[in-house]
Amino acid sequence: MEERDFDIIVVGCGCAGAIAAYVAAKQSKSVLVVERGEFAGAKNMTGGRLYTHSLRAVLEAYADGEVDWDDIPFERKITHERMSLLGTSSAMTVDYTSEAFGREGQESYSVLRATFDQWLFDLAESAGCEMITGIAVESLVKDESGAVIGVKAGDDEITAQVVIIAEGQNSLLTERELGAPRPKTNQMAVGIKEVFALDSDVIGDRFLCQKDEGAAMLFVGDCTHGVVGGGFMYANKESVSLGLVSTISEMEKADTTIYQAMEDFKHHPAVAPIIRGAEMVEHSGHMVAEGGFNMIPRYVYDGALVAGDAAMLCMNLGYMVRGMDLAIASGRFAAETACEAIDNHDVSTKGLSSYQSRLENSFVVKDMKTFKEWPETMERWDSMFSDYPQMVGELFDTMFVVDGTPMKPLGKRMFPIIKRRGLLKLAGEVRRALRAL
Repeated sequence: MEERDFDIIVVGCGCAGAIAAYVAAKQSKSVLVVERGEFAGAKNMTGGRLYTHSLRAVLEAYADGEVDWDDIPFERKITHERMSLLGTSSAMTVDYTSEAFGREGQESYSVLRATFDQWLFDLAESAGCEMITGIAVESLVKDESGAVIGVKAGDDEITAQVVIIAEGQNSLLTERELGAPRPKTNQMAVGIKEVFALDSDVIGDRFLCQKDEGAAMLFVGDCTHGVVGGGFMYANKESVSLGLVSTISEMEKADTTIYQAMEDFKHHPAVAPIIRGAEMVEHSGHMVAEGGFNMIPRYVYDGALVAGDAAMLCMNLGYMVRGMDLAIASGRFAAETACEAIDNHDVSTKGLSSYQSRLENSFVVKDMKTFKEWPETMERWDSMFSDYPQMVGELFDTMFVVDGTPMKPLGKRMFPIIKRRGLLKLAGEVRRALRAL
């Protein structure tokens, strides 16, 4: 192969990019990371939860005991799962906790990406990667045959045997340079997040959690004014992450904007007491892939691989949101594939094809394929975001409200509320949802 400036160039230093760079450097490859933000994590927004199994696997395979798990800047271990159906002034919340959440390989943590991504940046740099920040990759450099041989960043053209694109959601490089299709508006959501500073003990009290433990809360219903989407809240060490995500096509038809919905969400009786007296210290917006398996683009090219959010590896199941563990695994697989291809002197699409088999034989694509019907099911399930939360509020009102009037048996009070929605309709909708999940 021709001599190049680097063996591998990684575009983006989020979870996928930093791990790809780290794994490649640990295999003695020369690696350059180009990050458009002024620092790693500067442009990242997340709900704030990392399922750690894929990070553990990388560190066990490559860190050789050099990384102390306790030194990783996690926020709180998630020990409570909470899901809330919000009416306009009501909330029905399920709270679940289990010792299984704390077992090694099954645990998850809230994270703040500005801090966590900087740790990943330092990890990659300590392995020998060269890093450039504050410069965007404007285009890919290609040879006469159209194979990718490098990047153009600022005024410089830098060459490599393989380029790994991990620049996150709404990847302009994959669209403009590699021909990836632009996602449809029903496949993408707009996300908005705010971080509120609070005393650590106050957070523990309000989330009803032990020290250094926290809860992950997901909301559906009035938080998005009844359109497809949902809210989230995560307990950090000394802050609370709060946000909304709503499908672009649905928000276009809504009676509000995502910004007004966020203001209303903060004042909902299920949310306001938790952030009472807190100071907002961060506000950010982001695009989020919602289409699941069916929107994964091509991710293997001559001289290039696509990883993480740029490959649309994101999964929202309503009760669970995953992206960072998928990104970390895909970054690892991309690096391992690139290193093998360079050693074999074949970085063509064929030479890099094992990246596809690695992904397809792993939990990454298998999990996304298992739930491939869910995005469309959720998009068509309007009542889950509008009428169901209201119905649940009415059911619990009739169960718990006492006003001095003679009470009928519980079944006779509840049945008319359910009947108004149509028993067969409710049963059919629930059956379709369970089939997709």
